[in-house]
Amino acid sequence: MEVSSLGVIAREPLASCTSVLWGESLSGVASRVRSGNQNIQRKGQPIKLKIVSGDHTVDAWGLQSRVPNEPQTVPQNGSRHLRHALSTAPVARPIEENVNLDTWRLDDEIRELKSLMRSLKSAPSYEEKTKVLDNNRRVWALFGGYGRSGIYVNPVVDLAMRVLSVKDLFHLKCMIASGQDHVLDIPSDSLAAFFDSHEMDQSHFSDLQDQPSGNPVKDAFSMLANLIKSWDKSSEVPDHIAPGQWIPLMTQTKPTLETEHVKAVSGASNTVVARYTKSLTYLVRMLERMEKFYDSIGGIIGYQVAALELIKASELEHDKPSSQWTRHGAADAGQLTKRFSVPYGPDLAKDPKYANQAASWGLEGLADMAEIYPLGGAGDRLGLVDEKTGECLPVAMLPYCGRTLLEGLIRDLQAREYLHYKVYGVQHITPVAIMTSPAKKNNARVHALCESLGWFGRGKQSFRLFEQPLVPTVGAADARWMVSDPLRAVLKPGGHGVIWKLASDEGVFKWFAQHGRKAAIVRQISNPMAGVDTTLLALSGIGLKYKKKFGFASCRRNVGAAEGVNVLTEQRRGDGSWEYAITCIEYTEFSKLGISDVPVSSGSMEAQYPANTNVLYVDLASVERIASSQTAASLPGMIMNLKKPTVFYDQHGLKHSVQGGRIECTMQNIADLLVNRRSSTISPEEHDELGTYVIYNDRRKVTSSAKRRRKPNEASLHQTPDGSFLDVTRNAYDLLRSCGVTMPEMLGNHCYVDNGPPFIVLLHPALGPIWDVVRQKIRGGSIAEGSELQLEIAEFSWRDVKLDGSLVVQAANIMGSVQAPANGAEGILQYGTGCGRCRLHGVEIRNKGVDWHCNSNVYWQHQVHRLETIEVILHGNAEFEAFDVVLEGAHRFEVPNGHCMRVTSGTTGLSCTVTPLAGESATKGTWFWDYEVDNDGQILLNMVET
Repeated sequence: MEVSSLGVIAREPLASCTSVLWGESLSGVASRVRSGNQNIQRKGQPIKLKIVSGDHTVDAWGLQSRVPNEPQTVPQNGSRHLRHALSTAPVARPIEENVNLDTWRLDDEIRELKSLMRSLKSAPSYEEKTKVLDNNRRVWALFGGYGRSGIYVNPVVDLAMRVLSVKDLFHLKCMIASGQDHVLDIPSDSLAAFFDSHEMDQSHFSDLQDQPSGNPVKDAFSMLANLIKSWDKSSEVPDHIAPGQWIPLMTQTKPTLETEHVKAVSGASNTVVARYTKSLTYLVRMLERMEKFYDSIGGIIGYQVAALELIKASELEHDKPSSQWTRHGAADAGQLTKRFSVPYGPDLAKDPKYANQAASWGLEGLADMAEIYPLGGAGDRLGLVDEKTGECLPVAMLPYCGRTLLEGLIRDLQAREYLHYKVYGVQHITPVAIMTSPAKKNNARVHALCESLGWFGRGKQSFRLFEQPLVPTVGAADARWMVSDPLRAVLKPGGHGVIWKLASDEGVFKWFAQHGRKAAIVRQISNPMAGVDTTLLALSGIGLKYKKKFGFASCRRNVGAAEGVNVLTEQRRGDGSWEYAITCIEYTEFSKLGISDVPVSSGSMEAQYPANTNVLYVDLASVERIASSQTAASLPGMIMNLKKPTVFYDQHGLKHSVQGGRIECTMQNIADLLVNRRSSTISPEEHDELGTYVIYNDRRKVTSSAKRRRKPNEASLHQTPDGSFLDVTRNAYDLLRSCGVTMPEMLGNHCYVDNGPPFIVLLHPALGPIWDVVRQKIRGGSIAEGSELQLEIAEFSWRDVKLDGSLVVQAANIMGSVQAPANGAEGILQYGTGCGRCRLHGVEIRNKGVDWHCNSNVYWQHQVHRLETIEVILHGNAEFEAFDVVLEGAHRFEVPNGHCMRVTSGTTGLSCTVTPLAGESATKGTWFWDYEVDNDGQILLNMVET
């Protein structure tokens, strides 16, 4: 015998409250379900059902799962009532041999779903599409009997038919048709609550129910029965009842213990039903977004087809040729048509003169640029938790070097804008588009952070937040969506590659065009290092100068690293021509595409292919054309990482680890479609003629990600905040050494793990951000081991300062002052107005500094305990100057707005004077740095005294 996925079909109105099949009342069945008793009665004989796990019996929720490929059958004995009999207990079915999801099974499933997709696509109207779905075998098995014989007793389906719109039902049926009916399974205890609620709907106590049954004769007899029942329990039985007195007596039944119990049961049941109604609503909202976003590949069903094909490709991976060449299926099939090689591009580290020139192009073209930040990742490996609420936090909220990662990205951007202002005298506010996700309240938290910081002095109108959809995770063994709770699939962000189509769907490209932007820099939230020195300016400068379509900032990569690589693809077409593009291959695809992860030379750790860092330049018009194409091309680089299990917790708090994954798109692989065609092969020197390009730099100037939390006593720092902060320290070492500052030696990673960094140096990016600019502001001196230098200031001059201890300079107005508009909108930061300034010349600083033995120090968060420090706090346009003095011990110099404090050596020690700024000094300061760019692109600074 076969029933629906919940083991429940329907009941006839004539068989009120009775199971025709087993001759048992509905309340008895519901009670047995609640108690877990699996015995049923048939013609007076007890029958014990064997409940086992598998596709054919009770599943993880205690409910029966329908075999996807098995048609629904019911006993045929001529009884119309038997066909629609009611069962609330799990039903045993013939157990068939489990079929593995091997090649032929995948092919059958793929063919069936593709056929359904074609039928849906050819349907001319929404109504016709619904009819196509209703005729699907899976949808028919679950929905086919609804309404034909009374109430369909599959609770979730009944609930869906009552509360969902036609459009929502369409999306739900798409999910069912793709083989995911198990998502609607609910546990047996909840099933009982549904039946209790159902019985309440059918009872007719006037004080409990406001709605009649719909059958007036039945209602009348029910009320009469209630009246007579009340007389059995009461001594107030009337001797005579006039005809006109029957109605009041029948409709004013007094509450009894039984009715009070019914009320309690009804309340509990309604709570359960309300909870599932909420879950069902959440499910269909997810399906609605999924259907809309993946419409270019067939919506919900297309997503499942893509998942099946990726699982199939993974299973057959060992059968594919392991070669630098792969078959493409061109006209001359059987010939080798595609190969990969190392892409050629300028190395900024090896050619600093070219780096400055390219950066000057980027600085000049800043008004044409936008910024795009994909922040949708959940960041599960970081394990971030809100200390107050205990809620999980997304990557953007990681407290890194004293502020969130998102704040760090905006600081980098503002530093480049400030540099442009200082050189050209014009302020530009770059529009920023941020892709968030619902995971861990990512979107709400990012919005709240921006609001709390006044939108960084940029105005809310300069930001555009758009939310990526969450997608189901698919089991590798059976291609079923993973489920953590009843009606709740395990959802994850669909990869940063969804950003292009989502930006098109949400009007982000049009928004950029309204701001007059032609191109954009893309960088990920987990990489705080991309803004160092000339990297971003040179990347955008080359793209703008040579009208490129897509660019990569790359660097060296170690063999075996879990990182993608940048490659040049050469693809031969059937007509003999060649297509070229510089693109990316994810590390999970190496073996499939025949990429050998080998060193550049024997004994070297450096891999032959450079690292893909997802620091990108994009021509907005070129990318928008692909993103809005309504084809599969709008979802570039679809992959499923099936090598790592998906870990989730169910509603009981039990941990599950299931092999599988979700479809992820890779944003950088849109470059696959930005190809150049040539009649013959090209040489490496001709790579710079392509529409796609790559630049190289030292790894620490391009990437050092913070993606996972380092485990206690773990030696590896790779992709941890600790390792990223160590790279910040190494960059500071390289920079200050080039400024002529004597620094303590940098040691290996093991020294950092054991003892922390040899020093702490944190510099605001507006000091540069180009290192050549910093070199003109900081010259000479020394920093002793164990010292701390923190400079939150842009207008700064250091000459031969000797630091042995801690120095913190904090300007309230680092790059300018915020001017609040009269209409009460967010204040806008005006560059160059009212900046704080500091000059330290010939100063020697000695104090106890950081307590390096404090166990609560977290260096990468910049949470450190200090024994002594020198603090310089500048309010507004305040200035601080110290010349040829020794500052020993702890001091706090706090300068009010509109004043200048000068510290010099006096006859009895330090001499400290505070004078107001007057005249031109009140607006421009007593001094300022004047910037200009020479013909080679080098920025030259000159100090101007006012």
